[in-house]
Order: sequence, then structure tokens, then C-alpha cells
Amino acid sequence: MAQTDADKTGQLSSVRRAFNILESIDESDGIGASELASKENIPKSTAYIYLKTLSKTGFVTNNEGTYRLSLRFLEFGGRVRQKRELFQVAKEEVEALSERTGEVASLGVEEDGQRALLYKSEGADAIYDKIPTGERTNLHWTALGKAILAFLPPERVDSIIETHGLPKLTEKTITKRSELLDELKIIRNRNYSIEDEERRTGMRSIGVPIRADSGSVLGSISLTGPMSKFDDDLIKSELVGEIQNAVNVIEIKYQHY
Repeated sequence: MAQTDADKTGQLSSVRRAFNILESIDESDGIGASELASKENIPKSTAYIYLKTLSKTGFVTNNEGTYRLSLRFLEFGGRVRQKRELFQVAKEEVEALSERTGEVASLGVEEDGQRALLYKSEGADAIYDKIPTGERTNLHWTALGKAILAFLPPERVDSIIETHGLPKLTEKTITKRSELLDELKIIRNRNYSIEDEERRTGMRSIGVPIRADSGSVLGSISLTGPMSKFDDDLIKSELVGEIQNAVNVIEIKYQHY
């Protein structure tokens, strides 16, 4: 039988290390073999072999010994997103929402117990921190994530909390399970979530779930802006209605896609 480098967990250690190295390259503004060896605690010769191999695949570029991630990741990410039915039916509505409100409109989905940012559109008056499309974060940090969490089956919510925990990001981040469950109940009753500086100080976000005919949650849409602008009156009188209108159109389109 052919030998592999699988460890006791049944995982290929070389593959896992390759992805760890890709993450290290991503975290650095260009990295060389020596720096990577130190960062990953591996011999420089091993670091060089990994970098050279990844460069040959086209996923990493080499400029005189400095390695960076290549645009092939953008190509693959674009293909993955294009295959999502929700993206196909929601894209135009997200853009229209940001144009009407002048704010940042975002589309999120749950993947592996985290919020994945599928698409965003920045309106003319938007104030935003340039979060990249595709970013994954804990669900309980964001309006997008909480709007999704609120409509997942209870056992799925429990599993997500057990796997990812409730880590703190700001002074207002929810870190207690009982507090989060109370918040999710409120979200279910009013059908929208509020991210109140729980991820970024000074910023607020409102999220509305997108649901299938069966009632299952497909994803969510949000609007994001500064606390000074996104006060309770504006949220209730205007922003929630704008998002819900967009969601209604998306849900109808999804039914007939």
C-alpha cells in the first residue's frame, strides 16, 4: 500500500502546512524564505521548497525572492461566487439598495459556522473600512451573521457556538451564550438584527434575513454606517424598510430562478 504523510487525525500534514504558508504569505506584504522559515518554525530549505512549489502552481508570485499571493485566487473566488444562485439573484438588488441609501449594502451567507461576505456595494455617502469580499468572521460579530443565526435550527446554533465560541472583538461584543440567545429571539420577533459597535467601534449595521419558501435561511443583507448617522429613528423609519423591500424582491427572484 502506498505510504502517505497522513497524521493521526487522517489529515495530510503537507497539505495543511501548505495552506498555513499561504495564510502567512497573505498576512505579510511579501515574504522571503528566511522570514517564512522563522514564522512557520521550519528549515529555510523547506520554506524555499514550499514557496517554489506554490510559485510553480501559479498561486504565488515570485519577484526576486519576495513571494506574494497571485490573482489566481481572485479567479477561483469569482467562479465560486458565480455558481451561487443567491448571488445571481441578489447582486442587482444589493447595488440598488446602496444606490438608494448612499450607504454600504452587503450580502452574507453562512459557511462552516461563519459569516462569509458574498458581495458588497458602496453608495455615494458610504463610510466603510474596505472589508474584502469573501471575508469570513464569527456570526455573532455582525448584523449579517446574527440575522442568519436567528433563523438557523437551535441545534445548529449550539453546534456553531461549541465550535467557534463567542470571542470578544470590542467592548460591546456579545460573549455570553444566554445573552446571544436572548438577542436571537428579539431578532426573530422583529425580523431584523442590529450590530451595535460589536465588531467595529463607531459603526452600526442592520441586517435582514433572506429566506426560502420552506422558511430556511439562505443568507442576509445589511446596511452599514457610522453611529452618528445610523440612529434608532433612521433605522426604524427608513433603513429597515429599505432592506426588507430588497429582500422581498430577492426572495421572489430566488423562487423562480
